[in-house]
Amino acid sequence: MKEPAHILIVDDDDRIRDLTKRFLTLKGFRVSAAADAAAARRLMDNLNFDLAILDIMMPGEDGLSLLTSIRKGPARETPVMLLTARGQTSDRIEGLRTGADDYLAKPFEPEELVLRCEAILRRSAKTAPPVDEIEMSGLVFNAARGELKSGDQRIRLTDAELQLLTVLARNPGEPVSREDLAVLTSAGLERSVDVQVTRLRRKIEPNPKEPVHIQTVRGIGYRLMPD
Repeated sequence: MKEPAHILIVDDDDRIRDLTKRFLTLKGFRVSAAADAAAARRLMDNLNFDLAILDIMMPGEDGLSLLTSIRKGPARETPVMLLTARGQTSDRIEGLRTGADDYLAKPFEPEELVLRCEAILRRSAKTAPPVDEIEMSGLVFNAARGELKSGDQRIRLTDAELQLLTVLARNPGEPVSREDLAVLTSAGLERSVDVQVTRLRRKIEPNPKEPVHIQTVRGIGYRLMPD
């Protein structure tokens, strides 16, 4: 029988921490909880976690600092979701750049938290071991080398197109929001992401007007569907 995923919750708010732990436990997860960064470190030094959920706004050492240390330590590959105060855009962007896998604004619906946890766990399972190459209608994209090729012929990508394709290729089959793509690439603005997607489709899709590989996910963003 498969072991349930082990999730670490780090939040200084006793009520939110306890309610979140109780809800995730009822959904079948194994859950540990910590009230601050020091307690979280002790747990991570002794236990293996499949996902860590960190509140950004904590007294003393905050969630961003804890995330930074996680990404430099033995548990660097552990997926991390950040809990942010609604409207704290700068914290969310900094978290994504530091290495967070997702974020959720407070107050949040418990069911949405569960769905996001499940999505992160699916992605982490898919990317172990990582996919070196992705095939799309006769084209092969190698993210490590930054190459898109058709047979022996290399297809030229601009820096912006390469960044976009690389981010999507890290999460094959999973939607990536336009907002996150704007943050994680040099696009900067969501409408710039749409422009880059249109240009990239012209180089990848058999029929750019009916894309099968870089698909639009209505209300969210885009996803890459390999062959």
